[in-house]
Amino acid sequence: QVQLVESGGGLAQAGGSLRLSCAASGRTFSSYAMGWFRQAPGKEREFVAAISGSAGNIYYVDSVKGRFTISRDNAKNTVYLQMNSLKPEDTAVYYCATDRSSFRLRVGVYDYWGQGTQVTVSS
Repeated sequence: QVQLVESGGGLAQAGGSLRLSCAASGRTFSSYAMGWFRQAPGKEREFVAAISGSAGNIYYVDSVKGRFTISRDNAKNTVYLQMNSLKPEDTAVYYCATDRSSFRLRVGVYDYWGQGTQVTVSS
């Protein structure tokens, strides 16, 4: 049974930073791509970032490029999302997800996801 547990969300001021973590269990972590999605109130879930198992392929949605960084530690079975220069429009529930391919994550395909963690950015 694959489990993904996010942590690190909270309240930040505009221009501030937060780091999200997602701990995975249930299968060989390094063999799978990991990604982050987010869903703001009244909006559809959107792709944020993805990273392949070896970290050789990384994708971001245009709105976070240069501000967010996805990384992974395969020894700790954990993926991270470092969020800098936060904006109020980054406010959303952030979900960790996994799939066999980072490209599939980029186009919104995933086979498991976590329960989400709230990120709120005040202006």
